[in-house]
Order: sequence, then C-alpha cells, then structure tokens
Amino acid sequence: QFQLVESGGGLVHPGGSLTLSCTPSGSLSNIYVSNWHRQAPGKEREFVATVTNGHLTSYADSVKGRFTVSRDTAKNTVLLQMDNLKPEDTATYYCNARLIGDMQIYWGQGTQVTVSS
Repeated sequence: QFQLVESGGGLVHPGGSLTLSCTPSGSLSNIYVSNWHRQAPGKEREFVATVTNGHLTSYADSVKGRFTVSRDTAKNTVLLQMDNLKPEDTATYYCNARLIGDMQIYWGQGTQVTVSS
C-alpha cells in the first residue's frame, strides 16, 4: 500500500529555518499533487502549501514569502523549506498526496515543529 513518511521536524528558535521532507513509498513521478497541512494543539488542521507534478505551487497567506514547497526528483521527496519561523508556526505538519489516476488521498503520520525561544 502506498505510504508517505514525513521527517525533518524539531525545535527551532524564532527566525530560524527547518526543511521538512515527505517521502513516498513509491516513485514521486506517480504523484499528481502533494500538499502540506498543519495542526496546532486545540486547532483544526489547516492548509499550508501545495505542489503539482508540473511544479505549480500555492501557499496559505500565513506562510507566503517564508515557506517554499518543491519536488526533488533526485531524492524522490517533496520538501517544505520553512524560513523566518514564528511561534505561531508550531504544529504537527502532515503531507498528503494524490496519485495519478487515483482519487484517494494518502496522508503521512506527521512531524512535529516547535518554534520557541
């Protein structure tokens, strides 16, 4: 069964950077679109960023200009580069994906990001 594994979370000071990875169990070329979402304690899960297999991207207003989503074919992974992190970015970050020809949405298990001084 197709799976996604997130990694790269951790503790960082305000203004710092982290890069999250979302690695599929199969080839990245089979993924039509990948999305990053996040969920802070006590809040609903919210959209963060999306990237298509054509490298089109879109971002939530709250992260625009600070986060960059990309597909790294050589590493077979989807990346979320997060710069100028703020305490309000603290959350569990999840990636999901939809495969070409498959309407099901697959989710990873999440990775924790904590921004604190």
